[in-house]
Amino acid sequence: MEMVVHLDADIFDVVLNGTKTVEGRVNDEKRRMLKVGDKLIFLKRPDEIERIEAIVEDLVYYDSFKDMIKDYDIESVYLPGYSKEYYIELLKRFYSDEEQAKYGVVAIKFRKIWYFVNLCYYNRHILWRCVW
Repeated sequence: MEMVVHLDADIFDVVLNGTKTVEGRVNDEKRRMLKVGDKLIFLKRPDEIERIEAIVEDLVYYDSFKDMIKDYDIESVYLPGYSKEYYIELLKRFYSDEEQAKYGVVAIKFRKIWYFVNLCYYNRHILWRCVW
């Protein structure tokens, strides 16, 4: 299975430099299909011409993001310089307490394998150039 993850530029960049190695998500129906060895495709917003491919190395399940963040330093799940409390509050913009209670949370540990930049369109096909 492949899962596409759309990331803002600052988050994409910390995935690219290898600092961020865990993606926290509500363990809804889509995430429940993920298995170790599956591929994650990170696309950089807004134009999504940069792409990182990664392999899922582990899936760790929690009741909430508050429980999850206890096991990781902030740099491995978000941006350096922010607090764990800020991260938890930020996630409430995307996932309600009710969603966390209903589905639980999954920490998706990944290892990046490729970084691509879209070169151009040719005959309506996107051409990718492997940069790394």
